[in-house]
Parts: sequence; C-alpha cells; structure tokens
Amino acid sequence: MYDSIGATYNHTRRPDHRIAAKIHEALGDAGTLINVGAGAGSYEPPQTVLAVEPSAVMIAQRPAGSAQALQASAEAIPVADDSADAAMAILTVHHWTNLEAGIGELLRIARRRVVIFTWDQAIFRRFWLLDEYLPEVAAFTDTRSVLIDRLIELLGDARVETVPIPHDCTDGFGAAFWRRPEAYLDPNVRAGISMLAQTGEEVVRPGLARLSSDLSSGLWHERHADLLDCEALDIGYRLLVADIYYPGCRS
Repeated sequence: MYDSIGATYNHTRRPDHRIAAKIHEALGDAGTLINVGAGAGSYEPPQTVLAVEPSAVMIAQRPAGSAQALQASAEAIPVADDSADAAMAILTVHHWTNLEAGIGELLRIARRRVVIFTWDQAIFRRFWLLDEYLPEVAAFTDTRSVLIDRLIELLGDARVETVPIPHDCTDGFGAAFWRRPEAYLDPNVRAGISMLAQTGEEVVRPGLARLSSDLSSGLWHERHADLLDCEALDIGYRLLVADIYYPGCRS
C-alpha cells in the first residue's frame, strides 16, 4: 500500500518528542529492539537492531544511520525466535493482512516485551473531522481498525496506556491536527494520512468543502471553542504493553 501512497510520507510525519517519550518509556530497559511495520523509522530508539518493513518506498525514506531494514511483512518475519528484548509496532497493525499471524510473530521474536501503538475506534470515530465532515472515512476506519480487546486477547494480556495528542503534534497522523483544522485542507497533509489517502479525494472532497466553509464563516471555531485552549486531547490513541514471561527457553 505505501509503495503507492507513501512517497512523500516523511514530509508531514515527523516523530513527536512527547509521543516518543511515552513509547520509549513503555519499552522499559529493553537493550535490543525490533521495529515491525517500521515505515520511515519514526520513534525508533537507539537500541533498535532491526526494522521490518514491506514497502521499499518507505525503506528508502529512512534517515542515514538508521537501524538495518529488512523488507518483509509483519506476518512472516525471517528472524530467529527471541531475537531481541522487545518488539514494537507503531500505527501499523491496522494495515496487516493477518492480525493473528502478525501478533504471533511479535511474540515469537521478542524475549521480554511487546509494545503496540494504535487507537481505540470507539473513541476515535467521535473525532470531529470524522463525525461532522467525513463519515465515509469513519466507515472506512471501522473496517480497518483493530479492537483493543482483540489485541489484548492475542497478546495474552497487556496494560493499556492513554496517549493524549498535543495540540502542536509534529507527527501528522489521522487526528494530529485536532486543534489545527485548516491543516486537513492541505493535500500534502492528507497524503500522509492513510485513512484519507486510501478513502480518496473524490470521496472526501464534499466534506472538506464544508469544513473550509465552516472555517471561513467561523462556525467551526464557535462549535469547538472548548478545544481552543486545550493543550492535549484524548482522541483514542493507545499504547499496549505486554510483558513476556521468558523462562530462558521455549517449551
């Protein structure tokens, strides 16, 4: 998928240091890490020893000095069992073709911990952009999102941490511009948001035209005045942290 929509991904998808801090804290004292569905390398800490990514277009955007990248899918990672202390998957599980296989691979390659950054669709679909302007995108994300309870079940247990999104978030993912609505009118921003890029311009154009009109008239600001003083907002983004009880060998 990202071979077709990811060519300019790193123009608007720059890691946010506050989100990075939460992800790195969740990784704990893991000395080695494999990043699965790694994309252009967002949020990879220094202890990353391997990035797994199926798209050559995304791999080509990884910065110089990044960890070695392996072109492979999450569902079939060609590395040995217990290859790293931890495995992480950042905003990627909704793209996997076989969730069960992908989670199984994370558990197989990690010795101690798995960290997943994703979103809770029940909260996310109430986001004003989807609720008021782009219900078609809400319906699309309904088909692609992964239930938090399903992830917990597949992981065998996990703690769930809320990740509030700062109003000036530098990583332009789906709801990052919740207090900067004009950003969604920029085609370059939309190109870096998979739910908008995949739904397509023809589908989103009418809703975006209404958003543009509401911004010009001041209606959006009246309707969402409560957001204008918020520093961060819970829009449904979640970290799942699963500890693997590693006895020193696999049974």
